[in-house]
Formats: sequence, structure tokens, C-alpha cells
Amino acid sequence: MNNKYKNSYIVKEKELVSLSVYNVGFQSCDSLYQWGPGIRDHYLIHYIISGKGRYTVNGKVHTLTPGDAFLVYPNTEVIYQADEEDPWEYTWVGFTGSDAATILRATDFTKAHPYIHSVSNGNEIKRQLMHIYDARGTEFENALEMTGRLYTTLALFVSAATSKPPQNSANSYVQKGIEYISANYSYPITVEDIASYIGLSRSHLFRSFQRILGVSPKEYLTDFRIKQACYLLKHSPLSITAIAGSIGFDNSLYFSKTFHKIKGLSPKEYRSKYKKIQE
Repeated sequence: MNNKYKNSYIVKEKELVSLSVYNVGFQSCDSLYQWGPGIRDHYLIHYIISGKGRYTVNGKVHTLTPGDAFLVYPNTEVIYQADEEDPWEYTWVGFTGSDAATILRATDFTKAHPYIHSVSNGNEIKRQLMHIYDARGTEFENALEMTGRLYTTLALFVSAATSKPPQNSANSYVQKGIEYISANYSYPITVEDIASYIGLSRSHLFRSFQRILGVSPKEYLTDFRIKQACYLLKHSPLSITAIAGSIGFDNSLYFSKTFHKIKGLSPKEYRSKYKKIQE
């Protein structure tokens, strides 16, 4: 792998379920430097600072220049290659999380058109991407700051969008559902509660979640709670029973059974394993 310089940071563990930075960095490429053909298991946005190159996706080649941005979708085969005469320099951020698809649908990125020419607020996007890189670190506060900067970066793409999605859409319903879960997961809420808050039938909510996120509302709610449980097991002295109550389980035995099914360990074993790693 040849390149003039490359600085990147990969996050080892992504504890935030709604949106997490996977990796971040910047690179000045050598002539014809290429990544791919290959796929990523996360979203990846590149913003081009200087030079030019080609982004190949779905069999189509797109030539991109300074001020342009391109998006790599998960599990989509791509190639991106620096120009021979004027190789590009770019900065990037990779990310995952249930909010990602919802937010990106509000931008001008689409699977049919996964790039944007001359992003209107490109300099600010570049600045925010560098802020994400500057916030890198292994502590939870680093993850929080990186995610906060990522939300700001994505908000810039949303504000620059030339078309806005309709409000009464599966995308909007899922976003409202995520907001409700994020605010109320610590209470014993049900899928019926989520559907009632949004004003949908349970079956309509199910179809919306499956279409946008690929999981059911119940699966999303459970995964969200277990992610919060993992954080509490690692960073708090609370008992298993107290943690169960704190994330919306009124039965600690059912919580332990659910946790084991998802993580492959009991809550107690998970906590012990994390402590051994820290020692």
C-alpha cells in the first residue's frame, strides 16, 4: 500500500448504539493508489481536499474533484483510485449505528447517486472531520465527543441537501421511534407504546423498522437496552438487579437470560471479563 502520508484511527469498541465512529483519518495518495475492489461493513464518507480520482460503484465510474464527497454503503462492492497525474488527498469518517441510515436518507446521498459534487459547506465539513480525528481516544468521553462531531458533520450534509424527504414516511416513523426509545428505554416500555407514540399500528411500525433498519422494533429496543447494560457493567458498581431495573427490565432473571442470548455471556461473566482486560 503506497501513499504519501496517511493518518487514521480505528475505534476498538463501539458502545453507542445510535451512532458510533468506526474509523477516521486523512490521506494524501500516491499516483494511482487504489482501494478495492472490496466491501465495507459500515458507512464511509470521503471528502476530497485536493487532486482527483475515480469512484467505481455498481459498475459505474465517477470522476471526483476537490470539494466533492462520496459515500460507501455497507456491503456494496466499490473501488476508489487516485488520478495518475493529480492524485487526490481526502479525509474520511466511517460509522455505524441505527441512526446512520435515517440521517443519510435526509442528505443528497443515495444508492443510485452515492456522491455529491461541490458540497456547499465543504470547508466546514472538512473542519468537522478533522475535529473527529482530534477527539480520538480510548475513553468513553472520547467516543462521546467523536460521535457528537459526527452528528454535526452529518447535519451539515443534511442542511446542504437539495431535496427533503417527506415527513410521513417510513424514514420519519423510524426516526421518531428511535427518539422515543432513546428517551424511554429505562422504563418498561413495549412495542405498543412506541407505536402509540408515533400514531401507527404495530404492524405498520414493524414494516417501517424492517424496511429502514432491517430489524424489528422489539429487536432494536432490546439491542439498545443491552448496549446500555454493557456500559453500566463496565463503568458502574451497580448490581445486576439494579442494572436490569435501570434499562427497563422489571425481572433480573429475564434480563440475564436476554443478555446471555445476545452477548454469549452472563452479565456477571461479562463484567468479570472486562475487569480482567483492564488489569
